Amino acid sequence: MSEQQVVFTNDICQALANFTQRIAHDRLFILTDITTQELCMPVLLPFINQYEKEHDGHLVCRIAIAATDQSKTVESLAHVWSELSANGATRHSLLINVGGGMVTDLGGFAAATFKRGIKFINVATTLLGAVDAAVGGKTGINLGNLKNEVGAFAPADAVLISTRFFETLDQKNLLSGYAEMLKHGLLSTDKHLADLLAYDIRHWDMATLLPLLEYSVNVKRDVVRQDPFEKGLRKALNLGHTFGHAFETFCMKTGQPVLHGYAVAWGLVCELVMSQQQVGFPSDKLYAIASYVKENYGPLHITCDDYDTLVELMKHDKKNEGDSINFTLMSAVGQPSLNHTADKEQIGIVLDIYRDLMGI
Repeated sequence: MSEQQVVFTNDICQALANFTQRIAHDRLFILTDITTQELCMPVLLPFINQYEKEHDGHLVCRIAIAATDQSKTVESLAHVWSELSANGATRHSLLINVGGGMVTDLGGFAAATFKRGIKFINVATTLLGAVDAAVGGKTGINLGNLKNEVGAFAPADAVLISTRFFETLDQKNLLSGYAEMLKHGLLSTDKHLADLLAYDIRHWDMATLLPLLEYSVNVKRDVVRQDPFEKGLRKALNLGHTFGHAFETFCMKTGQPVLHGYAVAWGLVCELVMSQQQVGFPSDKLYAIASYVKENYGPLHITCDDYDTLVELMKHDKKNEGDSINFTLMSAVGQPSLNHTADKEQIGIVLDIYRDLMGI
């Protein structure tokens, strides 16, 4: 899998102009969800107008899908395929995905499969999309209530990240993305983790956030570069996600959906508890993360009656082999420990401790 080119810029129109000149294509398509269409497309209008002028009036075809992760479905994917086909897309066309993780995941999968693969660019408009979904080459959709059950490895030809779009985000969506940055902090160094914990998330300053974001994205890029198809080291990026995806699906099934990053934040606490038990992760670091998550994300309110459901959801995780539930753990900051398993009883103990730490 080729390495993605990631560009941090606040001149997003010029960056898109540069890439569309560089990437040979016959037709240009832009995919958004309806929220991104309203809030972010105005920023791209100068690029679209100039492109159409320079290409003899060939219109940029815009495709919109419903917003939120609940729209990351086969039906939405089929709609994108149909729009591409109806508007004359060929295997030489170019798709620009403008949005958060749902759009880049679904749009990337649409591009990877239409005509057996067309080129695409991701423009991340959310902090979560920038730090997580837009980078790394994973694409896909949900199947029913199961997260990312169908997909493919397909790197974008370019990823553009601009903090200019983050000004449209509310506190919860910013925090959702920041949880993935905390995960990368745990995978990197004590200093970077400390810098993340010290950043003032009550008063988001994008100039101060940018270097933290660049560092975080590069943590992921370095891991993906070494293991693009998740045969070994890339499993480290699943830290917090075995519990996290189960929490996210549980909330969806119970009619109270939560943002992905919130589920990951709760998952980080659980998997650091398990790390402390199995591989000796330092207790002071565990308590620091748990306290941070409790203060800023609040707890997910679960009872012991929910444990069986959560364990069953974990059994659907793609990292599993056979009947074992697979976890990425940490022996220390910057030292992931891969391919650990836990049974139902051990998971129940972790959930008990999680509830204690969260004050439930």
